[in-house]
Amino acid sequence: MNVEHLAIPDVLLLTPRRFHDPRGFFSETWSQTRFAEIGVPGPFVQDNHAVSNAKGVLRGLHCQIGKSAQGKLVRVTKGSIWDVVVDIRYGSPTYGHQAGAILSAENWCQLWVPAGFLHGYCTLIDDTEVIYKVTAPYDQAAERGVIWNDPDLAVAWPIQEQAAILSDKDRVLPRLRECEPWFRHP
Repeated sequence: MNVEHLAIPDVLLLTPRRFHDPRGFFSETWSQTRFAEIGVPGPFVQDNHAVSNAKGVLRGLHCQIGKSAQGKLVRVTKGSIWDVVVDIRYGSPTYGHQAGAILSAENWCQLWVPAGFLHGYCTLIDDTEVIYKVTAPYDQAAERGVIWNDPDLAVAWPIQEQAAILSDKDRVLPRLRECEPWFRHP
């Protein structure tokens, strides 16, 4: 497996090996032992699968707080996304900084998003499927978010603002500066 630290060292871009033969390929996308060795601790308690029908579907920026804070291991099984994380650990040297990567079925990369980060993505092509493992179950009461186009964050989304396809919930999220600190850096 190839392991790359992104602009924020706690965020990892992982590329599992694929073993090809005339039938197709085999890939180990998760191994508790191997991933713990590279800093992806788990345990994972829930898998999520999201299908986006169109290019420009934007989901985020989201997190869960408190005991429900989630680490996420994100991968794409069909299509392609621009995946972004923002460090919101108050007191962190990278507070408010972002890291991003293209995840696709073709490049087979996975992104490790530790707890304490906002997470969001934008589909780059139609009919995209994203699967991600999380370290805590979904908890609606612990769900938080920041508006995707917060000018203070200046996320370099790969689409024009008017082309973003958003949920009603994601259209009305606050800016980061309007939020209390949800996480503290150790």
